[in-house]
Amino acid sequence: MNPSLPPLKPEFLAMLVKGVSLMLSSCDLDLTPSVMRAVGSRIDDGGRRITAYLGRAQSRQLLANIAASGRLAAVFSQPSTHLTVQFKSRRVRLREPQADDQPYLERYRQSLEQELSVLGFAPLYVQALLAHAPDDLVAVEFEPDEAYDQTPGSRAGSPLMAA
Repeated sequence: MNPSLPPLKPEFLAMLVKGVSLMLSSCDLDLTPSVMRAVGSRIDDGGRRITAYLGRAQSRQLLANIAASGRLAAVFSQPSTHLTVQFKSRRVRLREPQADDQPYLERYRQSLEQELSVLGFAPLYVQALLAHAPDDLVAVEFEPDEAYDQTPGSRAGSPLMAA
């Protein structure tokens, strides 16, 4: 994370590490947006480095926009509470997934299954939502430059501050 940004509040970091709904977006040079649901995430160094996993075939436009603009926004949200954090980054790197990424994908799926079961959705729904071909994955690594509380309410849009 940008050294000038304060560390994340513990409740946000705990949510990220657990694994909850993650959407990535970018835009092309004409500012036309693209968005895609991630099929997994990995949080390293206390949120200073984040990896999102996408199905490459489903995410062609988003990946092209990231490559062209160098910009990325990532929104993590916990469906049962609407606790939401948004990151923006201009330090993005695409890479091939490694063997050590697999446990993060599995944990993300299990976490989202558990989270959505509270809302009445069966595990089969999450499995369909996150379906991807294992050999079609791409890892999107980024270091956040900006972080915002996007939880609905009076603080939505405010920069994140440490507790």
